[in-house]
Amino acid sequence: MISPREVDPQKFNSMLKEELKKVTGITPPAWSQFVKSGAHRERIPQQDDFWYVRSAAVLRRFYLDNSVGVERLRSYFGGKKRRGHKPAHFRKSSGNIIRKIVQQLEASGLVEKNSDKRGRKLTAQGRKLLDKIAYEVSR
Repeated sequence: MISPREVDPQKFNSMLKEELKKVTGITPPAWSQFVKSGAHRERIPQQDDFWYVRSAAVLRRFYLDNSVGVERLRSYFGGKKRRGHKPAHFRKSSGNIIRKIVQQLEASGLVEKNSDKRGRKLTAQGRKLLDKIAYEVSR
């Protein structure tokens, strides 16, 4: 069986994004088109379907890391803040965006709270969806 670890991440995330658009529980909030994706960004995201792209990337991180929380996801999606002539500093991504995405994934049944550790993990339904997408990407 092929897994999401073995396929091209860009193709995988683009196909997963299209599948997540079909899930009823995952919808961008009204404010999502007006906010930056983190303190390190200078402008708002230019993609119309940014919410689904980020949701697909977050779901893939759940597969790769097993158990992960919002703070680790903020660090993963963070980047360097440009400060003019001064040296750049690392800044985490927006916590509200990631938190809302994780809550929507949990409400749709793809992610659940981890009982023995902090954070959340994939459910069997979420793992099945990701394996199916990985198989389609590999063909």
